[in-house]
Amino acid sequence: MAGYRSVGELPKKEHSLFEGVEGRLAEELVGQAGFSGPSSLLYHRHSPSALLFAEALVVAREETSPNAALEPMHLRLGELAAADDPVLGRHVLLGNAEVTVCFARACGSGPLYRNAAGDELLYVQRGRGVLESVFGRLPFAAGDYLLVPASTTHRLVVDDADGVDLLILEARGHLGFPERYVGPGGHFLEGAPFSERDLRAPAEPLLEEGEEVEVIIRHRAGWARHRYAHHPFDVVGWDGSVYPLALSIADFEPVVGRFHQPPPVHQTFVGPAFVVCSFVPRPLDFDPRAVPAPYHHANTDSDEVIFYADGDFLSRAGSGIGRCSMTLHPAGFVHGPQPGAVEASLGASRTDETAVMIDTFSPLAVSPSARGCADPSYLRSWLS
Repeated sequence: MAGYRSVGELPKKEHSLFEGVEGRLAEELVGQAGFSGPSSLLYHRHSPSALLFAEALVVAREETSPNAALEPMHLRLGELAAADDPVLGRHVLLGNAEVTVCFARACGSGPLYRNAAGDELLYVQRGRGVLESVFGRLPFAAGDYLLVPASTTHRLVVDDADGVDLLILEARGHLGFPERYVGPGGHFLEGAPFSERDLRAPAEPLLEEGEEVEVIIRHRAGWARHRYAHHPFDVVGWDGSVYPLALSIADFEPVVGRFHQPPPVHQTFVGPAFVVCSFVPRPLDFDPRAVPAPYHHANTDSDEVIFYADGDFLSRAGSGIGRCSMTLHPAGFVHGPQPGAVEASLGASRTDETAVMIDTFSPLAVSPSARGCADPSYLRSWLS
């Protein structure tokens, strides 16, 4: 849950008559957990329920299959084909019942879109633009996380002529911040790796006119297309604690120590049965006998996915991993540093890597696209 925000025009009391210059405004509650969780109230010029047409939509998305061989994988995402937009052009890579991991190389802007099955978390690998939604405009650039709450009608407007590359997590539920970062009043505690000042949200209403406007919806049973009498971006004001957020990975403050710190110090978001961690440039372990390279470890309870965004990746140098690579190390597979990485790390004072890690507590299945861009030699990359 994010903190309370208020944007635009609002009536003095909730659920009261609100007369605007265009007449009476329609109040919409965007709430979670059946009126028992976080919520926001939006005030529309027109009824957000004025539906003209609804149809099922067939969206060709790849099915995933189990990683029956328990194979470690290196996916070269730069080989994936580009598409026209960042919604229907997504490549499904990995997934389970709680989260689907996708990658999009979008040449242009997206359609009006609403994910009614859960929150989405986007990491902007390349490009810039604006996330437009019923809550307003939220500019983004490379290195930003974008958290889009479930059932938020929005679109990605791409400002870069070369398009955008996006890592996308589609959750079956809601994402938030680790509980240990948040106090009983909902504020970030001292010692959290980022603060309220680092979070960005829409600051003013986005008022757009239009009639017979179509919205693509991903829902719990499939996909649909709805046509509305009026444009959904007709909100004159809103308040509450459910709204889109942006956080730059560069604003994540790393925790360092005399000896190697475990992955939970990098946690940034928590979803249903998965966590997201941020690895950023930082000083390395500073004890004279410290081994900065990660030790070998077995993921006994989670599959580990790492998206390599930028920099030098000390622990896997020489394995073929580079910018825009993704690795999957499934639960039950013991993995660790590349041969020679421990020796190379001794005496190193800092690391310049930027990466996003996803740990899931249910096995991840793999798509044909993921298998198609996998490096067949990666399995043997630990041999000296």
